[in-house]
Amino acid sequence: MSADAASIARAVIPGPLTEADWSPFGWLPVADSDPRDGEHQMTFDWGDAHVNLIGHFRSEVPETARGLRCEMLYRHDTHTQSVMPLDVPAVIVAAPAGVEFADASDAESIRAFRIEPLEPLVLHRGTWHWGPFPVEGPEVRLFNVQGLRYPEDNRCVDLAAKGLSVEVDLA
Repeated sequence: MSADAASIARAVIPGPLTEADWSPFGWLPVADSDPRDGEHQMTFDWGDAHVNLIGHFRSEVPETARGLRCEMLYRHDTHTQSVMPLDVPAVIVAAPAGVEFADASDAESIRAFRIEPLEPLVLHRGTWHWGPFPVEGPEVRLFNVQGLRYPEDNRCVDLAAKGLSVEVDLA
Protein backbone atom coordinates (compact mmCIF):
# COMPACT_ATOMS: atom_id res chain seq x y z
CA MET A 1 0.00 0.00 0.00
CA SER A 2 1.39 3.42 -0.93
CA ALA A 3 1.83 6.17 1.62
CA ASP A 4 -0.98 8.09 -0.11
CA ALA A 5 -3.36 5.14 0.15
CA ALA A 6 -2.46 4.57 3.79
CA SER A 7 -3.33 8.16 4.69
CA ILE A 8 -6.79 8.03 3.12
CA ALA A 9 -9.51 6.61 5.32
CA ARG A 10 -11.92 6.19 2.42
CA ALA A 11 -12.99 7.52 -0.94
CA VAL A 12 -16.18 9.46 -1.57
CA ILE A 13 -17.92 9.97 -4.89
CA PRO A 14 -19.66 13.32 -5.20
CA GLY A 15 -23.40 12.95 -5.52
CA PRO A 16 -25.82 15.49 -6.96
CA LEU A 17 -26.95 18.32 -4.72
CA THR A 18 -30.51 17.41 -3.67
CA GLU A 19 -32.61 18.77 -0.81
CA ALA A 20 -32.84 15.39 0.90
CA ASP A 21 -29.14 14.55 0.68
CA TRP A 22 -28.00 18.06 1.63
CA SER A 23 -30.41 18.42 4.61
CA PRO A 24 -27.97 17.16 7.31
CA PHE A 25 -25.58 19.95 6.30
CA GLY A 26 -27.87 22.86 5.42
CA TRP A 27 -30.57 23.72 2.93
CA LEU A 28 -31.01 24.69 -0.69
CA PRO A 29 -32.59 28.09 -1.36
CA VAL A 30 -35.96 27.98 -3.14
CA ALA A 31 -37.72 30.46 -5.42
CA ASP A 32 -39.50 33.35 -3.72
CA SER A 33 -42.77 31.97 -5.12
CA ASP A 34 -42.21 28.58 -3.43
CA PRO A 35 -44.42 28.18 -0.31
CA ARG A 36 -41.32 26.89 1.54
CA ASP A 37 -39.49 30.20 1.04
CA GLY A 38 -38.60 31.56 4.48
CA GLU A 39 -38.72 28.21 6.30
CA HIS A 40 -34.98 28.56 6.90
CA GLN A 41 -33.14 31.70 7.86
CA MET A 42 -29.50 32.55 7.97
CA THR A 43 -28.04 33.51 11.35
CA PHE A 44 -25.11 35.72 12.26
CA ASP A 45 -24.51 35.83 16.03
CA TRP A 46 -22.06 38.71 15.61
CA GLY A 47 -24.38 40.70 13.31
CA ASP A 48 -21.69 40.71 10.61
CA ALA A 49 -23.39 39.27 7.51
CA HIS A 50 -21.18 39.97 4.52
CA VAL A 51 -21.46 39.31 0.77
CA ASN A 52 -18.45 38.96 -1.49
CA LEU A 53 -16.94 37.04 -4.37
CA ILE A 54 -14.30 34.45 -3.55
CA GLY A 55 -12.38 31.85 -5.45
CA HIS A 56 -10.85 28.50 -4.69
CA PHE A 57 -8.02 27.06 -6.74
CA ARG A 58 -7.60 23.37 -7.45
CA SER A 59 -3.93 23.81 -6.54
CA GLU A 60 -4.93 24.58 -2.91
CA VAL A 61 -5.50 20.87 -2.24
CA PRO A 62 -3.58 17.68 -3.09
CA GLU A 63 -4.54 15.92 -6.31
CA THR A 64 -4.76 12.14 -6.50
CA ALA A 65 -4.92 9.79 -9.46
CA ARG A 66 -8.75 9.92 -9.31
CA GLY A 67 -9.47 13.37 -7.93
CA LEU A 68 -8.68 15.50 -4.91
CA ARG A 69 -7.74 14.70 -1.33
CA CYS A 70 -9.64 16.37 1.50
CA GLU A 71 -7.21 16.70 4.42
CA MET A 72 -8.94 19.47 6.40
CA LEU A 73 -12.48 20.46 7.27
CA TYR A 74 -13.59 23.87 8.57
CA ARG A 75 -16.64 25.15 10.42
CA HIS A 76 -18.16 28.41 11.64
CA ASP A 77 -19.98 28.22 14.97
CA THR A 78 -21.35 31.79 14.92
CA HIS A 79 -22.97 31.91 11.50
CA THR A 80 -24.49 30.17 8.53
CA GLN A 81 -22.82 30.46 5.14
CA SER A 82 -24.11 30.40 1.58
CA VAL A 83 -22.05 29.75 -1.55
CA MET A 84 -22.88 29.50 -5.23
CA PRO A 85 -20.42 28.60 -8.02
CA LEU A 86 -20.60 31.19 -10.76
CA ASP A 87 -18.54 29.77 -13.58
CA VAL A 88 -17.62 26.07 -13.38
CA PRO A 89 -18.86 22.90 -11.67
CA ALA A 90 -17.40 22.43 -8.21
CA VAL A 91 -17.23 19.87 -5.44
CA ILE A 92 -17.88 20.45 -1.74
CA VAL A 93 -17.26 18.03 1.12
CA ALA A 94 -19.38 18.26 4.28
CA ALA A 95 -19.92 16.55 7.62
CA PRO A 96 -22.60 17.26 10.23
CA ALA A 97 -21.90 19.86 12.92
CA GLY A 98 -22.15 17.31 15.74
CA VAL A 99 -19.23 15.19 14.52
CA GLU A 100 -15.92 15.78 16.34
CA PHE A 101 -13.69 13.31 14.45
CA ALA A 102 -12.60 11.58 17.64
CA ASP A 103 -12.20 8.19 15.91
CA ALA A 104 -12.12 6.59 12.48
CA SER A 105 -15.87 5.88 12.42
CA ASP A 106 -16.53 9.64 12.31
CA ALA A 107 -15.05 9.73 8.79
CA GLU A 108 -18.11 7.75 7.64
CA SER A 109 -20.20 10.93 8.07
CA ILE A 110 -18.22 12.78 5.37
CA ARG A 111 -20.12 13.30 2.10
CA ALA A 112 -19.23 15.00 -1.17
CA PHE A 113 -21.52 16.87 -3.56
CA ARG A 114 -21.14 18.19 -7.06
CA ILE A 115 -22.44 21.75 -7.43
CA GLU A 116 -23.27 23.11 -10.85
CA PRO A 117 -22.79 26.79 -11.76
CA LEU A 118 -25.55 29.01 -10.32
CA GLU A 119 -26.65 26.23 -7.93
CA PRO A 120 -26.69 27.79 -4.42
CA LEU A 121 -26.50 26.08 -1.05
CA VAL A 122 -26.55 27.15 2.58
CA LEU A 123 -24.47 25.54 5.31
CA HIS A 124 -26.02 25.17 8.77
CA ARG A 125 -24.08 26.90 11.50
CA GLY A 126 -21.25 24.57 12.55
CA THR A 127 -21.36 22.29 9.48
CA TRP A 128 -17.90 20.97 8.67
CA HIS A 129 -16.93 21.79 5.08
CA TRP A 130 -14.12 21.83 2.51
CA GLY A 131 -14.27 23.81 -0.69
CA PRO A 132 -15.99 24.18 -3.02
CA PHE A 133 -13.12 23.36 -5.36
CA PRO A 134 -13.33 23.20 -9.16
CA VAL A 135 -14.11 19.82 -10.69
CA GLU A 136 -12.21 20.84 -13.81
CA GLY A 137 -9.94 23.77 -14.52
CA PRO A 138 -7.80 25.81 -12.18
CA GLU A 139 -10.36 27.94 -10.28
CA VAL A 140 -13.99 28.29 -9.28
CA ARG A 141 -15.44 31.75 -8.60
CA LEU A 142 -18.08 31.78 -5.86
CA PHE A 143 -20.81 34.14 -4.69
CA ASN A 144 -20.34 33.99 -0.91
CA VAL A 145 -22.41 35.10 2.09
CA GLN A 146 -20.81 34.61 5.50
CA GLY A 147 -19.73 36.46 8.61
CA LEU A 148 -17.25 39.24 7.92
CA ARG A 149 -15.24 38.13 10.96
CA TYR A 150 -15.14 34.49 9.80
CA PRO A 151 -11.35 34.24 10.36
CA GLU A 152 -12.09 34.55 14.10
CA ASP A 153 -14.58 31.68 13.80
CA ASN A 154 -12.95 29.23 11.43
CA ARG A 155 -12.33 26.08 13.44
CA CYS A 156 -10.35 23.41 11.60
CA VAL A 157 -9.96 19.67 12.00
CA ASP A 158 -6.81 18.17 10.48
CA LEU A 159 -8.13 14.94 9.00
CA ALA A 160 -4.70 13.99 7.63
CA ALA A 161 -3.11 14.12 11.08
CA LYS A 162 -5.86 11.83 12.39
CA GLY A 163 -5.51 9.40 9.45
CA LEU A 164 -9.02 10.34 8.28
CA SER A 165 -8.36 12.06 4.94
CA VAL A 166 -10.81 11.23 2.17
CA GLU A 167 -10.25 11.02 -1.53
CA VAL A 168 -12.89 12.84 -3.54
CA ASP A 169 -13.23 10.60 -6.59
CA LEU A 170 -13.83 12.79 -9.65
CA ALA A 171 -13.06 10.10 -12.24
